Amino acid sequence: MYSEKVMDHFMNPRNVGEIEDADGVGQVGNAKCGDIMKMYLKIEDGIIVDAKFKTFGCGAAVATSSMATELIKGKTIKEAEMVTNKVVMEALDGLPPAKVHCSVLAEEAIAAALQDYRARHGLDSDSEYAGCPGCCGGCGRLEQQNRNGGE
Repeated sequence: MYSEKVMDHFMNPRNVGEIEDADGVGQVGNAKCGDIMKMYLKIEDGIIVDAKFKTFGCGAAVATSSMATELIKGKTIKEAEMVTNKVVMEALDGLPPAKVHCSVLAEEAIAAALQDYRARHGLDSDSEYAGCPGCCGGCGRLEQQNRNGGE
C-alpha cells in the first residue's frame, strides 16, 4: 500500500523534464529491471538552484524521483550528498519493501549528477560520494574503486 505522499508525487510529479544547459546530468538504472532515472542539475555558487528528472518506471520510481528533486533544490552540494534513499523514503512516508530499490535509484541519480558536475567543472574527483553503494555504477564510484584497487 502506498502512502498519500507517494500517490501525490506519482499523480502530480514535481520537476519533470530536462534542463538544457544543466551543470550535471546523471542517469542510473537498468532497462532489464525496468527503472531508469535521469536527473539534471543547475548549480550556481555551490547551490542547486534547479533539479529536474525524467524517469521510466513504476509509480514508486516516479514518486522517488520527484521527491528527490524537491529535497535537493536550494541545497548545497554537500547537503545534497546527504540525501540517501532512507531520507527519500521518510519524506514519502515510506515505501513497500518491494519498492525500496526505487529510492536507491533516486539516491544514485543524485550521486551520478553530482559526479558529472564535478567532472565537467574539474572539481576534486577524489571526493567520492559517501552514500552511494555503487549498485548501478551510474555515479562512477565502482570505476573509481576499481582504479584504486578496491579502496
